[in-house]
Amino acid sequence: MAKEFSHIDTSGNPSMVDVGAKEVSARSATARCIITLPSEVIMQMQNDEMHTKKGPVFQTAIIAGVMAAKRTSELIPLCHPLNLEDCQVSIRPLPGNKVEVRCTAKLYGKTGVEMEALTGTSIAALTIYDMCKAFSHEIIISDLCLISKTGGKHEFNRESS
Repeated sequence: MAKEFSHIDTSGNPSMVDVGAKEVSARSATARCIITLPSEVIMQMQNDEMHTKKGPVFQTAIIAGVMAAKRTSELIPLCHPLNLEDCQVSIRPLPGNKVEVRCTAKLYGKTGVEMEALTGTSIAALTIYDMCKAFSHEIIISDLCLISKTGGKHEFNRESS
């Protein structure tokens, strides 16, 4: 069976997916991105955190990521407004002037939380950029992707495939 876009109705118009008949299930999604920081920015790091005049960078980015995940339906047209039951953002330094940002969103509902995880990851990364751009504009945000999703019709796990 050929796949079709889910947000297009039979007339070809944009349409929110009707989830009314779907089964309620536990759903979760994890997204990730990588930020490459130039040396000027990395030099600001102490004990896996950076402190700027705007405050602690990673702690602020974690809060921004959670806030963004909770407001995904206000940012992306046709996303269902969801009451997330859990949202966790983690930020960790990697070798080679890189930082990994991950966001995991969870709920018990009729629709998945992939967009919430991706939005949380994106906004956390953009917050890091915003707070560090005074040191350098050479910051690169890359490799934003869905790592895993559970619940619903299809399970997905990039790390096991």
